[in-house]
Amino acid sequence: MSESLPYISTRGRCAAVPISQAIAAGLAPDGGLYVPEVLPKLDPSAFDPHGSLADTAATLLAPFFAGDPLAAELSAICSESLDFATPARALPQQNAKVLELFHGPTAAFKDVGARFLAACMRRLPRTDERPLTILVATSGDTGAAVAAAFHRQPGIRVVILYPDGLVSPRQAHQLGCFGDNVQALRVAGRFDDCQRMVKAALTDATLQEQRPLSSANSISLGRLLPQMSYYAHASLAGWHAHGTPMNFIVPTGNLGNAMACLWVREMGLPIGQVRLACNANTTLPDYFAGAPYAPRVAIATLANAMDVGAPSNFERLRWTYPNEPDLREQLQAHSVDDASIRQTIASHARDHGDVFCPHTATAMHLLDHMREQGDSANWTVVATAHPAKFESVVEPLIGHPVAVPGSLAAMLARPASAEPLTADDDVLHHWLLDQVTA
Repeated sequence: MSESLPYISTRGRCAAVPISQAIAAGLAPDGGLYVPEVLPKLDPSAFDPHGSLADTAATLLAPFFAGDPLAAELSAICSESLDFATPARALPQQNAKVLELFHGPTAAFKDVGARFLAACMRRLPRTDERPLTILVATSGDTGAAVAAAFHRQPGIRVVILYPDGLVSPRQAHQLGCFGDNVQALRVAGRFDDCQRMVKAALTDATLQEQRPLSSANSISLGRLLPQMSYYAHASLAGWHAHGTPMNFIVPTGNLGNAMACLWVREMGLPIGQVRLACNANTTLPDYFAGAPYAPRVAIATLANAMDVGAPSNFERLRWTYPNEPDLREQLQAHSVDDASIRQTIASHARDHGDVFCPHTATAMHLLDHMREQGDSANWTVVATAHPAKFESVVEPLIGHPVAVPGSLAAMLARPASAEPLTADDDVLHHWLLDQVTA
């Protein structure tokens, strides 16, 4: 067995662990995020040019799992979880492509990471016979993806926290429609409150002793690593077809999706420029424009899944580029307001017949702006969710209904419910003790 790669905390105040332990824990004991001690390097020639997404993922992730008990299962984990397409569709009018990541069960890119994480957790041995509670803070899409991935999985309970009234109606329905081992909590606050509450619970040693907990947010390596696969797969396809790196515009809020793209580039695969498209929450655009990093309270926007004022993956970004001038050179981040989101959805549907969700529309707006400024590079816009999840925003702008994918329609046909919860760390602590019984 080859030597395993150690995983350390971004805060550097706890011991290194193997990847199985990092995945099982979700968050490091010191409150930091797990990262590999070093990012492996790979050559594009190591990949099968005719392989599937699962094949690409297995090759890409092999160095991360080397020497770990999960290594022998990695190919099966990838085949089991990455069994849907992530096509890069041409947009001829824009001389661009759109990487469609919404063809999984819950119609959002979060299905990739959630299904991979669940497949890993099914194979991890547990000495504690008590159920493991997966805590999830969601701004819209993560919760449903995790719920679908872990639904009825023995020994696992899922508790989803989402900001009440700040997700789309269909997103809220998805979050509450599973039942069984999945419980949705509608929190009287914002996503940042939900994220803070989850982190507080995960680092509460007394609570962990009584209720074993883990995470399935993008703070979890088991979510982040598989998201690298679609960037590797798309960029390698472009490399074989044209011999040039692929440039990406990534809609982002919590930085997990963008980190996956950047890590693939750091590993040596053919990714060129990366631009971040944000909504009216300007924490990242302000930072990359030269201001000090300053988390703030999130504001509600049409692109609600990106309503994040304190992106937790910023810790991984700083770990990846510890020299601040270097970090600022790696990325540009741009803010897109709601009026521009509406205009982009309406104009692309009218002029080209393309229908985008509000999050994808932030990236399309940025591409449109870049074209107006004379940029002629080949860009790939990352489409993070199906527009049918946001029909109350999209349909009035395009003037007709959006067809609903079958898997989403099935979820919407189920009854749904969610329990109200105050946005307070102690309230969640006591709820977990009282409600999640052994």
